[in-house]
Amino acid sequence: MSEYLRPVFGRTPTLGYVSSQVLLDAGVVNRCRRRVHLEHDPNMADVPKAPTDPAGAQRMADAQAHRRTVADRLARGLGAQWAEVPAGESAADRERVTLALLSAGAPYVWGGLLPADPLGGRRGGVELLVRSPYGGYVPLIVVRHKVSDPGSGARTSPLSLPYPGGARSDPLRKVRPQPRDQLRLAHATRLLQASGFAATGRATGGVIGMDADVVLWHDLDAPTWPNGRTALSEYDARFADRLAVARAARAGADPLARPSRIVECRTCPWWQTCESQLRDTRDVSLVVRGEDATALRGVGVSTVDKLAELDPRAEPPVPLVGMPFEDSVLLARAWLRGMNLVRRVERIDVPRADVEVDVDMESFGDSGAYLWGCWLSGADVDEGQGYRAFATWEPLPTEDEGRSFGEFWTWLTGIRVRARARGLSFRAYCYNELAENRWMLSSAERFAGQPGVPTVAEVKSFIRSGQWVDLFGIVRDQFLCANGKGLKTIAPAAGFHWRDPEAGGENSMRWYRDAVGLDGDEPQPDQRRRLLEYNEDDVMATWTLRGWMSSEGAHELPFAGDL
Repeated sequence: MSEYLRPVFGRTPTLGYVSSQVLLDAGVVNRCRRRVHLEHDPNMADVPKAPTDPAGAQRMADAQAHRRTVADRLARGLGAQWAEVPAGESAADRERVTLALLSAGAPYVWGGLLPADPLGGRRGGVELLVRSPYGGYVPLIVVRHKVSDPGSGARTSPLSLPYPGGARSDPLRKVRPQPRDQLRLAHATRLLQASGFAATGRATGGVIGMDADVVLWHDLDAPTWPNGRTALSEYDARFADRLAVARAARAGADPLARPSRIVECRTCPWWQTCESQLRDTRDVSLVVRGEDATALRGVGVSTVDKLAELDPRAEPPVPLVGMPFEDSVLLARAWLRGMNLVRRVERIDVPRADVEVDVDMESFGDSGAYLWGCWLSGADVDEGQGYRAFATWEPLPTEDEGRSFGEFWTWLTGIRVRARARGLSFRAYCYNELAENRWMLSSAERFAGQPGVPTVAEVKSFIRSGQWVDLFGIVRDQFLCANGKGLKTIAPAAGFHWRDPEAGGENSMRWYRDAVGLDGDEPQPDQRRRLLEYNEDDVMATWTLRGWMSSEGAHELPFAGDL
């Protein structure tokens, strides 16, 4: 038996997994209030819910694998100081083991489940508990996203010294804003305080990110949040609110949270339940979302019908932040008429050129961009028209990504040069340039000096030129879209449909794993072909959409000014 697993006497912890109690984990502070209600309403226990999205399940599996990899690395480095709570035990047993380790003063405790706090309504664990030299523990979490950016000023320590005392101001890193990380650390801090195991002094928590190169330390008592709030005070306010919602639901009291459509609804297992209620009441959030819906309800504009009755050119009854007031009224009128898409302008204007290239990039999370797909059309420049792809099928991250990006840029530059030499205009198009711009700039920086890879300055020059056109911006400015502005939503209006019934960015992540054998299996050539076909359809979609927007067909859509 490890010296840290010897029986500990004299302390009787409160083990908090009793069904009648409301005990919330750290994730609740980032969760929709209505979802919190539904999860704790006994009358909703048997209501059908949407199954877990395969892509979401894969992200969770990836995060778990990342945590295991980091744990193994830390365990090798820390040796006898390392103690781990068995993951396969019951919740009550994990709490008892964690308490024994903390009481024995184990320097590093991995996988601990902290004693529940029934009075505070909290439960949960944390990846690593780090003992302070002055007694007590600080929490450290392991996440599968970036936690820092190039810069300076972040407080970091090497993985070999994963405790706050080893932290120094980092000249190479600045903190990347990740509010959810700080809120998780605040939750663990409150649990440590409730159980009597929190370190003294300022509340501190650490994060090991996707790169797993350093520990980033957060001062949870620092006024780094809006209006001078701290991470702890922000957490306390959010948690108290969610706890009140959950307790009211459990008690059958008047709900403290009503359904309202927000971005989270797209992936929420309860959306079918909420959508039915929203449509029955014709709730205003079906047209405007988030803060705007709340603000409009506050002045009595609770339904789409009431919003549609307002004068779009009058002063709004309350300031809106999501969209102009006039647009919201016109969108409400379009929704009542069953119109998903209407023109905001009399004549649609799309920049066109003699030679055109549609571009779409496929990436795998933050690991890199593995595919640049292009569709060439227009005047002849001694290059076969249609689709071509520049890809790497080595699992990301890989230096071969630089090779594929360099080949893409060389080809694109060649088309531009030949068009200019023949006196032809040129434009390249994408849909929502943020992703393509990010990976073009990142690739130019990471693979500088490789064949065909441009400088960052060359990429910036191209992005800022009139030759790079974001069709998403044109759609946003010239159409009102009742069901969103995504390409998968807008392109069907132009008559385009993807060949794969499961086409989508989330699913493509799963296909990529199979295509390159990311999980240790043999790479699957059929999944590579599926990704190439999906990418080809994406660039064909923007080509089709642009042609339709330039035609009279698009002008057959209703004009918002006529509603």
